[in-house]
Amino acid sequence: MSEHVKQPTPPAPSHFGDRAFQWLTLVMALTIFALVFLIGWELAQGAKPAMEKFGWHFLTSSEWDPVNDIYGALPFIFGTVISSLLALLIAVPISIATAVYLTELAPLWLRQPLTMFIELLAAVPSVILGLWGIFVMVPFLRDHLFPWLQKYLGFLPFFQGPIYGVSMLAGGIIVAVMIIPIITSVSREILRSVPGLQREAAYALGATRWEVTRIAVLSYAKKGLFGAVILGLGRALGETMAVTMVIGNTPQIVKSLFAPGYTLASVIANEFNEATGSLYPSALFEIGLVLLGVTVLVNIIAQVLLKTFAGPTVKPQH
Repeated sequence: MSEHVKQPTPPAPSHFGDRAFQWLTLVMALTIFALVFLIGWELAQGAKPAMEKFGWHFLTSSEWDPVNDIYGALPFIFGTVISSLLALLIAVPISIATAVYLTELAPLWLRQPLTMFIELLAAVPSVILGLWGIFVMVPFLRDHLFPWLQKYLGFLPFFQGPIYGVSMLAGGIIVAVMIIPIITSVSREILRSVPGLQREAAYALGATRWEVTRIAVLSYAKKGLFGAVILGLGRALGETMAVTMVIGNTPQIVKSLFAPGYTLASVIANEFNEATGSLYPSALFEIGLVLLGVTVLVNIIAQVLLKTFAGPTVKPQH
């Protein structure tokens, strides 16, 4: 009678590596929240004297008078929002059209050179673009484009008033130049990730190339394209040097886009080294806190709009 040898029970697999990897990635993810919190905390501590003195009036006042210690951030908020919106109005159509051409229409021999030049434009330092803006773009705008706009669109309040060259519109254009390569590169990668079956199915149904691009590609990738636009907006809100060199740096709120303006980032760059006393630096710290708040608020609104455009999620039925 043969004896049955009892096989030893294999040891239970250790999940220590999985748990360690999960906790490590969780810590890395929480680091982002910690960094944002610490930045906001430091800005709030530095802005505390100005916040205690001016309160909410700091956000609604248009007077900026360091001599008499009177500070209001409304002109800078206005300049930041308007210049960023102008940049998006100019950059988004150009960027998405360029991305569509590179992924759907351009011949193979042309795609790589165009992509390389777009990436080179993204690598140009902002101060170099600012110098180009001062010596090339602003004279061209002052002598040619702005007079043309005033001649044919002067009935609109946005294109009235004296022409200085340095202006809110010039700031919007220079920011558009800076965010075009960012939006284009991200949009191109998003369009490239659209499955080929989407295009093939549309062609099989008899769609033209334009219909395939509009229905099968752009419609499929709209959420990703919206994310690319928000990424460009984040860059536009925080741009400093190039805007500072062409926007005019005048704290005022006017309808004309030909008038000089000011942004939140520009006033910090221009005046922080000259800030004396305790209230003046504190007001600039509060300007930085406002800029951080505007950026966070814009991203929250963008997420809400994205969910609204995407519509409700249809749950599968079991």
